[in-house]
Amino acid sequence: MWLMSLIFGSRSWKNYLKNKHMNTTELLEKHPKATVVVKQWFLDRMIESFKDETVPEDFKEYMKKQGIDSSRIASMVNGNPRVLFSVLDEQGVYVQVSINLQNINKPSFTWSIDGQESNEWYETRVDAEKNAIIKAFKTLEDKL
Repeated sequence: MWLMSLIFGSRSWKNYLKNKHMNTTELLEKHPKATVVVKQWFLDRMIESFKDETVPEDFKEYMKKQGIDSSRIASMVNGNPRVLFSVLDEQGVYVQVSINLQNINKPSFTWSIDGQESNEWYETRVDAEKNAIIKAFKTLEDKL
């Protein structure tokens, strides 16, 4: 822990990680139509994973009826936020993250959605992706 204090100074390691992750629950609540699409995408993938196993059809139907609650979706997205790029691609909302290497020792990152470039630059790819996903969710919500 002392190493993390040395690297991050007065900021704690937990706060650093917390600030690096978007608040997925708020994102889902703010965009209900997009959330339905995300939930369905995860449910479809889960049911699809049962294809090779001997899972009874009534269980699959039960899963479809039950659905997946937003807190579970938020947990899965927090574990792998890049999975949302697949969801967005399937909905025709295309996100591209670009890198500027003019200063090879300090690259910067930006994003575009459906060809519309952001004028914001970020120090890390993760920060660019996070902000792109937030904007892309709004784009998907407006599209639905």
